[in-house]
Amino acid sequence: MLAPLKHKAPAMPKGDPSSVPREPPETVDAFRERLLLLNGQLPRRLQQCADYLARHLDSIALSTVAQVAQGAGVPPSAVMRFCQIMGFTGFAEMQRLFRSALSRAAPDYATRLANLKAGGAGQPAALVAEFVEAGRQSMEALARDLNETALNQAVETLSRARTIHLAGFRRSFPVASYLAYVFDKLGVPAVLHDGVAGLGHRSALQPGDALLAITFSPYSEETLALAAFARDRGLPVVALTDPPASGLSGVADTILTVTEIDFGAFRSLSAVIALALSLAVAVAARRET
Repeated sequence: MLAPLKHKAPAMPKGDPSSVPREPPETVDAFRERLLLLNGQLPRRLQQCADYLARHLDSIALSTVAQVAQGAGVPPSAVMRFCQIMGFTGFAEMQRLFRSALSRAAPDYATRLANLKAGGAGQPAALVAEFVEAGRQSMEALARDLNETALNQAVETLSRARTIHLAGFRRSFPVASYLAYVFDKLGVPAVLHDGVAGLGHRSALQPGDALLAITFSPYSEETLALAAFARDRGLPVVALTDPPASGLSGVADTILTVTEIDFGAFRSLSAVIALALSLAVAVAARRET
């Protein structure tokens, strides 16, 4: 999580607006410095934006313009104007800076394979044993750390939905597609948002529906965008992700977290699939009562 800038605006030294660069900041630290340069030199509403964002840097990546505006007590147009003052073309460009900071640096797949070979774990039987052990630890962690309150809330939300929309891209796609299969077999109306040909199927999101968004760090841009879109339309959003997931509070009403133990920087989906299957069966059972 990004560390918020802890300060009280009145105690900060006033900046010199003539020293503020025109180009947007390229890092979160540069963003903080830009806020300091602008402090005390902005109109009231723009200063409210600056003060709010300074206190909530860890939520910018997953918030909408409407949510920031509400938190700052200003109209959305003021948020957009503030983004431009900071050097961005708009909110989306500013948000990309913080979303990139959320991503955890992971080695590429060639490096992962090289590391496995160097460690002597490249034999097929050894790989099976290691991944079985990682899966076992993941399942034990799921059983130990399961948030039953959040699970019950998710089941209640999805069981009341007219149609359940499933969003999961990249590594999350196997989970979303498997859920689509299970819901179909259980007779639960569900729509899989797969992004084929760039189609988002956003028009399929209707009042009375709910979205189950599946994404893991680094979060999928497509999943976050669809979740924000659904939330803006008043649809409940359930998120399935990895801990700590505090940043997803801006787009999800209920958050289910599951920890997957990795081996050689490869993470399986053992515990996630178990939780997803349990969720689907529980929703189907609740709908029939």
